Parts: sequence; structure tokens; C-alpha cells
Amino acid sequence: MTCIVALEHDKKVFMGGDSAAAAGWDMRLVTTPKVFRKGDLVVGYTWSFRMGQIIQYASSLPELSEHPSNYAYLVEKFVPFIRKTFSEAGWLKTENARDEGGQFLIGIRGEVFSIETDFSVLRNIDGFSAIGCGAAYALGALQIMNLHGEIAGNPMLAVSQALEAAAYFSNGVSGPFVYEVQWRRGNEA
Repeated sequence: MTCIVALEHDKKVFMGGDSAAAAGWDMRLVTTPKVFRKGDLVVGYTWSFRMGQIIQYASSLPELSEHPSNYAYLVEKFVPFIRKTFSEAGWLKTENARDEGGQFLIGIRGEVFSIETDFSVLRNIDGFSAIGCGAAYALGALQIMNLHGEIAGNPMLAVSQALEAAAYFSNGVSGPFVYEVQWRRGNEA
């Protein structure tokens, strides 16, 4: 289930997600957003609604302003906070001495990062990313729009069209779609 799409443009992150809750051939549309703001971040998740709720309603995030690097903040502060929060909520899975969480996208100060199931932090060179069962369709749509210069003209429309492509081809993706925008403030690094 799910498609979450995010792209960077003009020091902003444009993110959108679907409303499908799918299990096998069954699907329901839910009001629980898979894309939301959390402090200075925008978050989009797949895997589990419970995981997303833990992130959305966790206590205050670690302070962001002291970190000049978004990557360093996510690796040094955010991921340890999320691992601890998941553990306290009974969500962290440990197998063969290795912790596993879920997969989600983070928009932070104009950049998009993915947090993988093993808590690694990645940023794509393309400036856009997608996760969930519709990710391949959304990424294909974004790449074509990128090659034709269509993202720069209207990045939120590009996110919307990528989600529409995913919903067209994947039976685990469906609107209505939810959108958020995150931007870099003032003179932040």
C-alpha cells in the first residue's frame, strides 16, 4: 500500500501521499494522513499506520538549530530519537541483533531524505524521492517531468501528477491525496 512522493525545489520540499489502506485485494480509504508536519519537518510514511502515529505524536523532536547539516542532524539526533521512541512504543523490531523500523521520507530545510528500514539516512541526487508500492510509477513520472523541465514550473503539480500515475498503475494507491510544503527559513544552513 501507499505512495509518498517528495521533491526539492527552490529551498522547499513538496510532499504528497495517498489515502489507501490496502491488505491483499482489499482497500479502504482512510482519513489518517500519511503526510504531516512535525515541528520544522514534513514527514511521509509507509509500512504501518501505527508507525506513522508514533512519529506524529512523539514528544518534541531534538533541537534542529544547532546542526548546520541536515544529514548530520538526521544521523546524530533524529534517528536515535526515533529508535528510542519506537522502542518505548513497542514498535522497534530486533532480529539477529539488528534493529528495524519502517520507511519514511523527511523534508528538512529544503532537502528530502529517506529513512530506510535499517535507519540508514539517504538523499537522492535527483532532488526527488518516492516510497511505497507506487514508488516506481511515481519516480518514472517525476523523471519524465524533470527531463522536460516541468517540475520547476509547478512542483506541487508535479507531485500531484506523480501520485496520479502511481494510483493509475498500482492497486494499492488511491486518492484523495494529502499535501504539505516545508521550506528553509531565513539564513539557515
